[in-house]
Amino acid sequence: MSQASPPFHLAFPVDDLEAARAFYAGTLRCPVGREDARWIDFDFFGHQITAHLVPRGEARVATNAVDGDDVPARHFGAILEWRAWEALHTRLAAEGVRFLITPHVRFRGEVGEQGTFFIEDPAGNALELKTFADPSRIFAR
Repeated sequence: MSQASPPFHLAFPVDDLEAARAFYAGTLRCPVGREDARWIDFDFFGHQITAHLVPRGEARVATNAVDGDDVPARHFGAILEWRAWEALHTRLAAEGVRFLITPHVRFRGEVGEQGTFFIEDPAGNALELKTFADPSRIFAR
């Protein structure tokens, strides 16, 4: 999928920068950008995300029912090409990463048909990695 829009920036809380580094740079293989004693930038599939150190104890987020799954209301992620999405969930499963929502196809046969899975970083932030068989349908109604 080509990058049609400019990269986005997202800042999010973590309670352990080294655990965040191990997860994003290690598990997800996101290159590290600039960093400071209280934050780290990562190249998240071409977008800039910044993990900011905050005190432990931020509450877990609520969920919403979406096509039979309890989807964390606050989450972020990336839309990948189908083969890259399959390779990523296969690798994560082989490495023993726990899925909040296991890889599957949602809205099968509908306009918004998509592959999706959710994982959680060490600070409890939910990430959704998804794909569309037809990328032109990402914003279709």
